[in-house]
Order: sequence, then C-alpha cells, then structure tokens
Amino acid sequence: MKTLYIKIFLLLFICIISCDKALEVSPTSVITTNSFWKTEDDAKGALYGMYVDLRGVSEALFMTGDQRSEIYTGGVYGGGTYVLYNNSITPDVPGHPDWYAYYRVINSANLILKYVPGIVFKSENDKNNILAQAYAMRAFIYYNMSKTWGDLIIRTEPTESSNPEITYKERSPKEDVFKLIKEDIEKALQLFTSNEFSAGRSVWSKAALNTLKADVYLWTSKQMNGGPTDLETALNACNEVQKANVSLLPNFADIFKYENKGNKEIIMSIRYNDLEGSNFFWHMWIIGSAVPSNITQKAKDILLPVGGGQGLMVISDLVRNQFSNDDSRKAASYFDIYTFDEKGDSTYYSNVCLKGSGVVVGGNRVFSSDIVLYRYADVLLMKAEAKNGLNQDPSDEINEIRKRAYGEKYNNHIFVNGTQTQNDEAILQERLFELIYEGKRWWDLLRFNKAFELVPTLQTQKDKEYLRLFPIATSVLSLEPKVKQNPGY
Repeated sequence: MKTLYIKIFLLLFICIISCDKALEVSPTSVITTNSFWKTEDDAKGALYGMYVDLRGVSEALFMTGDQRSEIYTGGVYGGGTYVLYNNSITPDVPGHPDWYAYYRVINSANLILKYVPGIVFKSENDKNNILAQAYAMRAFIYYNMSKTWGDLIIRTEPTESSNPEITYKERSPKEDVFKLIKEDIEKALQLFTSNEFSAGRSVWSKAALNTLKADVYLWTSKQMNGGPTDLETALNACNEVQKANVSLLPNFADIFKYENKGNKEIIMSIRYNDLEGSNFFWHMWIIGSAVPSNITQKAKDILLPVGGGQGLMVISDLVRNQFSNDDSRKAASYFDIYTFDEKGDSTYYSNVCLKGSGVVVGGNRVFSSDIVLYRYADVLLMKAEAKNGLNQDPSDEINEIRKRAYGEKYNNHIFVNGTQTQNDEAILQERLFELIYEGKRWWDLLRFNKAFELVPTLQTQKDKEYLRLFPIATSVLSLEPKVKQNPGY
C-alpha cells in the first residue's frame, strides 16, 4: 500500500507539470513512461489522480451550469467578482472560468487510455473498467466544455512534447467534438462489465455513463439538429439507467445529508471526505459578520457556526417566490433568514443553501458535501423531456417526482398531460424546483431555448445570441496563438 501511495504522489506531480494550463503543456516526465506505467497499482493510482483532477473543476462546473441563470443574486455583502448572474462577462473580467483545469482532467484520461492497455492485469475486467472510466471522463469533460465554449481543441493523446507544432492547435468545430463525445460513450459502454456502483457512487459506472448519454443526446437533439433520432437514443439511455440499483429516496432532504452520501438516488458525484477542504458551497452560506442578532434560535442553530461561509450568492426573490409552501423541496433546499423587531414583526433578510451545508467538526463548519453530478430524479425528468419531445405522455415521470415533493398534498399538484409546449414548460419548472443548486439551470434554459425569456439580465439582450457561449479568457488567448475568440466578444 505504501508503494501505491508513493506512485499516486508521483502521478499527481506528473499531472501538475504535464497537464494543460491554457494548453501551455510541458512534456510528460520520463518517470511516467519509463518507471510508472508498469503495474496494476500504477493504473489504479493514475485513475485516482484523474478523479482528483475532476474535483479541481467542480466549481467551474457549477459556475458554468448555474450562475448565469435567474437563480442567483448578490448576498448581503454583494457578489464581489461573481458577475456571471449579471451576464456582464467579458474575456477580461474575473469571475468566469477558463479551460485550464478541464484540459488537465482530459490529459489524465488520455494518459490512462494510452498506457493502461499495455499493463498486465490479474483480471481483464478490472483493466476494462479503468479504461471505461477514462473514456467516460473524457466524454463528460468535453461535453461540458463544448456547451461552455463551442468549438474546442481536441486532444486524444497525452501531451508528451513541447514542440509547438504539437502543442499549439486550432479549435475543431463543435460537431467534431460531439462526434468524439459520442464515440467515447460507446467505447466505455462496451468496456463496462457490470451495472454495479462502487461504494460512494463517486466514480464513473455504467449507469452514470447512460445518464451522461441521455444528457448528451437531449442536447444534440435540441441544439444540434439531432431531432427525434437523438431523442429516442436519450429515452433508451434513461431506460437503461432504470435497470441499475437506483430509486428516489422517500424524503427529499435525506438526499443531501452529509451522513447519507452515496445513497441510492445518487448516480455520480464528486466525493469530498472529512477534512479534505471546502468546495464552492461556501459561496451560498453566510459570512459570520453578517449574521444578525435578532433572529430565532432555530435560525442560529442552522446558521452557526458559519465556517468559511461568505454569502456571495443567494437565491433571488424571483425564484424564491416560485416555490409553494406545500413543496418539501423548498425547506430542504434553502433556508430563509428573517429578523424580528421589538414587536415581533419579521423582515426577510437573506437565505442560505441547505443542499451543501457540509459538516460541523470541532466547532467549525466544513463545506465538504459531495457535489452531485447526476441523480435519479434528474433521469426521470430527462426521460419526461425525451418522451414529450417524441409526443409521448410524460405524466408518469413528472408525477413520480411530485409525489415525493408534495407528500400528503400531492392531490393538489397532480400533473395532467397537455400540449407539447405546456408539458415542456412544466418539465422545465419541475427541474428548477428539483435541481436548484446542482449546476443544471443554465443548460436547461439553453436546451429549452428559454434563457433570453426567463433570465432578467438577458431579457434586454435578445439580439446577443453570442451570449449563449462563454468568452475565451484573455489569459488563454495570450498563450494560444491559434485559438481565436468566440464571436461577439
């Protein structure tokens, strides 16, 4: 085991010095090819390193997937440099992600795909499982990158040369990127040998891959002229997920409890263990100096200790006011803070996110909740979306979600099949209530072509379709002579 830890450390060191930083890539160390890629433990260490790199993009995934939607506004002390929810981003303004960390994950996957086939394993299934995870990871990262920036530099080999002719490349059309994504998904599906999950459900599995497949094909159906054929593929992928050991938890709040990580609703997550540092959820808590004294004891019990909370972003009134009190997801997703005057009259003050409240250790809050990438409720709503696009009735899936959400009040919220447009509106709204804080909203708004209608900061910019994509960061352009800025920026 000690040898494995040493090799993992060497791999992580290699990844740091050899992975992309705006694609300014140093050649892979000779340790990698001559000393590292020899044993099964080397391959497992490399796989571990790939998931460490995935953790490095968790905040970027949230920023690109949620922050430009109508969900957020500045907290008590404002949003600082978090300008995404204002949709005022430019290549030079801080507060939006670049693609440094994404390509680091891709490079880790490419190293595995190049060298693991040459390693002898005791079990061929174990080797195939590692390769399947690398293909799945590469597909997932390229998918999120292309939604964010469109055309991309495609790299399917690890960077092992500093030759500018190799390291400097032009972007390929997004159609070519999605061709690779779909090919990687199919390769991974062929390599996975079972439909089982690992403990914790924080590595790629066959069920997680089929969820990604449904996600990808919904996107290409609606955004890349994939049409009914891609909708059928998405629907079939959802059906495949349902063959795995997945189900809705009876109580919505239980999904996100710290002690309940890796539960049966989780399909894929980014794992944060105790005392391994904080993730982005501290943005949506509250800073200690902003906690009022005139709040209830219940509020103090929930908010304190605040740990590293900063309260940079909170749910906007626009979204808060859409939740009904009948909906159990309201009380389980966020907590409204009210202050009280001498007469006992209350005034709304702010709110905090409960889905990522972390854990209190030694009197300090640590924001180490897992980042949920996919869960079963998401699959049900994707299935409803695909069925509706194919003129099938999505009622079963929507009502399965609502039964849990409304409990005894469900009869007041039964979904009844309507027109295709009405159903789409209901599905999009249901996804907001169900998946708030989970990095889905911006992509949902784009997929349903509702961003410029529902996001207040975009309603006056309907002539700026280029805002669907993010700009390429100036720092990237300065290092990549063959990369050109996205149109409009």
